[in-house]
Amino acid sequence: MGIIVERLKALGIELPEPPPTAARYVSAVTVNNLVYTSGNDCRVNGTLMYKGKLGKELTIEQGQEASRQTMINLLSVLQEHLGDLDRIDRIVKLLAFVNSAEGFADQPYVINGASELLEAVFGENGRHARSAIGTSELPFHTPVEIEMIVKLKD
Repeated sequence: MGIIVERLKALGIELPEPPPTAARYVSAVTVNNLVYTSGNDCRVNGTLMYKGKLGKELTIEQGQEASRQTMINLLSVLQEHLGDLDRIDRIVKLLAFVNSAEGFADQPYVINGASELLEAVFGENGRHARSAIGTSELPFHTPVEIEMIVKLKD
């Protein structure tokens, strides 16, 4: 068992099966030493853990839980794509969308749930560039969608 999977287990996280794609695309693509993931959401066993807009139906804390679960799902995608999460050198960038009610402007705090998990798992190499964007709608009424770029070890 790899170091990263051991760190996940120490945090009480066992990676689920990667969620299936929702349309005609692949979950991840490797180009040279970078892996680009497709957007993912907060599904647990095929069902969204939350639905709705931050600042209306959902609190910042619920959004943080959703972004953390989204990151767990993305790590499961990377595990399947790479075969071993220890192949990751560092997390480069997150692009995160938050389903936001009118006037909601705390998107960065919502996405901290994902960022904090990456730092806990990958240490300094889990610190990353990030965009957290508010949007008026997301597919299936998910509160959060995140995609990521990771750099592989040489």
